Amino acid sequence: MSRSARVSAVPRPALGASGVFAVVLGNGFEFFDFTVYATYLGLIGQAFFPSDNVFVSDLASAATFGVGFVARPLGGALIGAYGDRAGRKPAMTLSIGLMAIGSAIIAVTPGYATIGVLAPILLIAARLMQGFAVGGEIGPSTMYMLEAAPPERRMAFASWQIASQNLGSLASGLIGLALGLALSKASFNDWGWRAPFALGVLIAPVGVYIRSRLVETLPTPARERRAGAGAIAARVVRENWRGVLLGLALISGGTITQYFLITMTPYAIRTLHLPEQTALLGTAALGVSGASGALAGGWLADRFGIRTITVAPRLLFMILLFPLMNGLVASPSGAMLVAVVVVLGGLHAASIAVGIMLIPLIFPPAVRSTGLAVSYSLGVAIFGGTATWVVTWLVGATGDPLASTWYVMAASVAMLLAALAIRNVDYGSEAWPPPVDREV
Repeated sequence: MSRSARVSAVPRPALGASGVFAVVLGNGFEFFDFTVYATYLGLIGQAFFPSDNVFVSDLASAATFGVGFVARPLGGALIGAYGDRAGRKPAMTLSIGLMAIGSAIIAVTPGYATIGVLAPILLIAARLMQGFAVGGEIGPSTMYMLEAAPPERRMAFASWQIASQNLGSLASGLIGLALGLALSKASFNDWGWRAPFALGVLIAPVGVYIRSRLVETLPTPARERRAGAGAIAARVVRENWRGVLLGLALISGGTITQYFLITMTPYAIRTLHLPEQTALLGTAALGVSGASGALAGGWLADRFGIRTITVAPRLLFMILLFPLMNGLVASPSGAMLVAVVVVLGGLHAASIAVGIMLIPLIFPPAVRSTGLAVSYSLGVAIFGGTATWVVTWLVGATGDPLASTWYVMAASVAMLLAALAIRNVDYGSEAWPPPVDREV
């Protein structure tokens, strides 16, 4: 019997609504906290890195945001390999627990004015823990989706990964908007921005509970044969480094664009001089358009192919990027901000939601969770970890409000080239369709 036949003969659960919810709740929660930090980057800078120069505080806060990305590759390698060895469920449970601890530290740590240098040290520690957790989340959770989804709807199900990230962004924007309306500006700046981190922690026990009720998709015999996490991670780097490079190129366009869109809120405040409540509408709009675009991309990819839907929306995004950003700078308003974010965010999400699903096709079955996690987390660490700082620096250093768009354009070109270079774009082979055992 062939290897692919043995893989396809393993009974796997059919993914139902509760299973999708269990996976995306954890993923959405983890990216909710990342989005919260990016949204309140300026306030966090003032609390933990006070300076007479606001630009200096913003850059210090952006650099600390990037610190979280340093731990992502390690989390991707270890938790991703743990998912290939012990199973997808325990890996997903571990990542959501670690994220909650990091969020709690940010929520309760006093600022620099109260405890001095210990404040930024604790903030950095929390960001490292969050980065480790998020780095390890994407591999096991995405593989769970791909392994348990109906073959004819695999991309529609898997696109919930990116949709959940954008729903986290939506939740961040709505909570921030509600707090901004309910609190005075002084109270919001003093402690109100911490509330979303505290609220996020409360989601973790729910996520752990419902994920514990999922049916494992990695077969028990396969788990028993697996080498240790370190050996699996080393195999990915040693034997599949070309695949990792392709994955990095794919992720570069997606992550730089995503954080460019996330930082539209501080950009609207600092550069366009829009009111904070108006600027937060951009974060909420990104959540709606990103989630809708991702789900639309998954639905279309099941009908027209993964590569087609990775490339076509990205090309349209590149065509519209400069005209839309020019219009926003020329006529800054809440309505224009929302319109720009909706169009660019929707096209970006449709492209990257299915583009990420090209990565598991690059790697052999035994290391797919690890290969995806390492490619994704390393790419986000290199490009996403620096994106907030780069886009902030480009605008501040050049004085050109459109300077960062060139960076986004270059990253999108790299993504397109990688998508076109991947040979196997078919999930229809015998190694993939999961026979239905029972619904989760």
